[in-house]
Amino acid sequence: MDTITWIILIVAVALIALLVFFWLLSASRGRRRFREALSEREAALSEKKEALIRCEGELAAARSLRESDAEANEKALRLLREANETALRQQIESIRSQMTAETEKLLKQREEALTKKAEETFQNISGGLGKDLKAMQEAFDAQKKSQTEGAAQMKEAMEQAVKNLQSQTSSIGAKADNLASALKGQNKTAGGWGEVILYNMLLNEGMVEGRDFDREETLRDALGQTLRNEDSSKRMRPDYILHYPDRTEVIIDAKVSLDAYSDWFAAEDPAAKEDAAQRNLQAIRAQIKDLSGKRYPHYIREGYKTLDYVVMFVPNYGSLQLAKSLSPNLFNEAYTQGVLLATEETLMPFLRMIRIAWTNYDQARNQEKIIKAAQNMIDRVHDFSKAHATMGDKLRDALRQYDIVSAKIDDGGQSILTSARQLIRLGVPKNPKKPLPEGPEEEQND
Repeated sequence: MDTITWIILIVAVALIALLVFFWLLSASRGRRRFREALSEREAALSEKKEALIRCEGELAAARSLRESDAEANEKALRLLREANETALRQQIESIRSQMTAETEKLLKQREEALTKKAEETFQNISGGLGKDLKAMQEAFDAQKKSQTEGAAQMKEAMEQAVKNLQSQTSSIGAKADNLASALKGQNKTAGGWGEVILYNMLLNEGMVEGRDFDREETLRDALGQTLRNEDSSKRMRPDYILHYPDRTEVIIDAKVSLDAYSDWFAAEDPAAKEDAAQRNLQAIRAQIKDLSGKRYPHYIREGYKTLDYVVMFVPNYGSLQLAKSLSPNLFNEAYTQGVLLATEETLMPFLRMIRIAWTNYDQARNQEKIIKAAQNMIDRVHDFSKAHATMGDKLRDALRQYDIVSAKIDDGGQSILTSARQLIRLGVPKNPKKPLPEGPEEEQND
């Protein structure tokens, strides 16, 4: 080999060695960067793992806190429910105590009024008798002063006084006998008396017949057929049916029995009083059993609901109290048979509750009507505003079209008038009956 060849070989080897050196250097730097990047990624991954562990811990803590909050909420809800139930019981007891106090007060007032009325009646009767006896005494004194003179007048005065006394006594006795006979011997009359009292109570509470209550309405099925009791085959015709706004119906039947009670009131012998009191209790129990056997709630028309009991209205408070004195559990005994005993005083709050329910129902309906009317008005205002906006858009569009057409008519380079005048100037004849508006040039020529 010559010298040049060796030089070339040496240079080539040197270049190769240099390339290998740079390649190794670059590979070393790449591995170092790779290791650094790998370390950074491992560090980032470690941080993410730590963050994930922290998140899992926080999530577990949040779950535990949520469970504890749920338990606390459930406990608070339970305590609140118990507190509401306790408050409701206390309120019911308070209302019951208040009603009892008001009832006792009302009974006391009525007892005092009856006592006063009885005293006035006795005074009127005894006063009349005293006047008659005084007249007799005066006549007797006059007869003592002069046995011969005025004997006929004294006899006439005595006979007239006796006639007056007999007439007053007979009148009072006849009225008492008629009243006792009407209420004692005739159950229909006595029941009618109780129904009249109940009817007046309903009207005094502001109830409307035909809406709030129905009187002696015959119960019928869905086809309009008369319903009859399965046991007695009698028509189902309660005295009164009271209606709640939620289609709940309350049945009230008036029951009156004065035979035994009047015997007890008139008896003076203790044994006779005891016998009359027992008969009075048996009569009320018989009425409870009879009313329970009719099972009115089972025959209420379809689509309506009723209470589980029937109200038995006893207008004679004394008779019911006499029976209760012998049987303190009489009210519970009646309730177990589906009958709720009520007097005029205890029935009044019940009727008032129904009246308040109807008042609230009417107010709610009026509010719904007002809200509906307001919504209709708002809808109409919306429709009017929309129509007004549409009309405005159409008017503005028409105005724009008018401006465009006017621009075509007005004098100018694109005006049809200008084009028409040019045609006339070019020799097209014009109709003298339909002249064109004069342009600026024609006005200047004029």
